[in-house]
Amino acid sequence: MPRIAKGAIPSPNIWNTPQVYELENRAVDPEGAADAAMRALRPWDGAAVLDIGCGTGYHLPVLASQASRVIGVEPHGDLAVLARRRCAGLANVTVHAAAAQDLPLGDAAVDVAIARWAYFFGPGCEPGLRELSRVVRRGGAAFVVDLDATRGSFGRWFSRTVPAYSPREVEAFWDRQGWQRRPLDLRMAFERRADLEAVLRIEFAPEVAEQAIAETPGLELPYPNVLRWRYF
Repeated sequence: MPRIAKGAIPSPNIWNTPQVYELENRAVDPEGAADAAMRALRPWDGAAVLDIGCGTGYHLPVLASQASRVIGVEPHGDLAVLARRRCAGLANVTVHAAAAQDLPLGDAAVDVAIARWAYFFGPGCEPGLRELSRVVRRGGAAFVVDLDATRGSFGRWFSRTVPAYSPREVEAFWDRQGWQRRPLDLRMAFERRADLEAVLRIEFAPEVAEQAIAETPGLELPYPNVLRWRYF
């Protein structure tokens, strides 16, 4: 059995099928719009950057090429091992197997924190937000990139798969916490049709996935997201 950090919320797509999720990472946001939007708000050149829920470490090498230090945190121990393996040749990258609400970092340790498609943040995650307030330095920023369930076919498929998810409650939560937001109009672009279909099958319930496949011609689909951020 894999080692799971205490208090971690399961992420079935990457936890169960990391190889397919790798295809998704490669397909999402080929223009780099999410990174550009975050860097416009708080650049991380020469900074210490924390990637929360880093999975197999897909984004760590790019961050490491720009930041002075990169820390990946992943609650699934087996994925953390893969992230360390991916970054074995990068001296400025460290990966920890830990949960977002119990970060293995000192106070004021990082300049930028990013949680990208980690599905951790929202109602009930106040302990994780308190940890951000502890580890992000004054003048730093925290970012959350996540699916916007209120927009597009992708949002509709997600809402059918996770009917308990309430976008209204999520928005109210972030408003109460004082975070800012802006929409991100991202897309997924695949090289092979089989990869697109495999990704839809790990993202949605079986019957929803088959409908999504039928509704999606070609190799691309819109991926509506939202960027949230807070300065410290």
